Amino acid sequence: MKVLIIEDDKELSHLIAKRLKEEGFAVQQAFDAEEGMSYATYEEYDVIVLDIMLPKMSGYEVIRQLREKKVKTPILVLSAKGEIEDKVKGLQLGADDYLTKPFSFPELIARINALIRRTKTIEEISKLKYADLTIDLLKKEVYRNGKKINLTAKEFELLKYLVENSERIITRNMILENVFDIDFDIDSNVVDVHIHRLREKIDKRFEKKLIHTVRGFGYVLKSD
Repeated sequence: MKVLIIEDDKELSHLIAKRLKEEGFAVQQAFDAEEGMSYATYEEYDVIVLDIMLPKMSGYEVIRQLREKKVKTPILVLSAKGEIEDKVKGLQLGADDYLTKPFSFPELIARINALIRRTKTIEEISKLKYADLTIDLLKKEVYRNGKKINLTAKEFELLKYLVENSERIITRNMILENVFDIDFDIDSNVVDVHIHRLREKIDKRFEKKLIHTVRGFGYVLKSD
């Protein structure tokens, strides 16, 4: 687990970093808002610990800009500004938690772990997996054996449907109804064309094929 600390008080930052490392975290420190923004934007962290009163830019502005950039890393505000209005402002801008100074390290670590658990649960729910195939439902991305595969929107929906019904025979009419929103068979090769395109992207470069034709019935996604 990796934590980014954005705190201009170097003594406090070093102390937080020391305690987090003792708990097994990897830590990156930034001592002003611009440096913190750079780290948070271009590197991945499990949690950002953020002070509000920073040089060059307030912590509030850091939160606002990160969320505008679609950076979804959980943010825990750590600040001496403890009024209700301060907490509400931080949370409304996109922070996930708010802890006032002075604080206890056991509470800080517990809150960081809680944010990580919450995020991991969301990530797990948002992913479909079968064999070496992974579908990220939030990012609309597909990976096979760790390699990203670019699909059209309809190809993505078709693959999602096959994975959700893996190892079950899926008829042509089922695909028409559930993927293409057509509730009757029409004289069209739309299913065949999309299955062919999907195979070209999902199976062609890999030894083990996943999409199989069941002659006279339809298709099945299976790894053997």
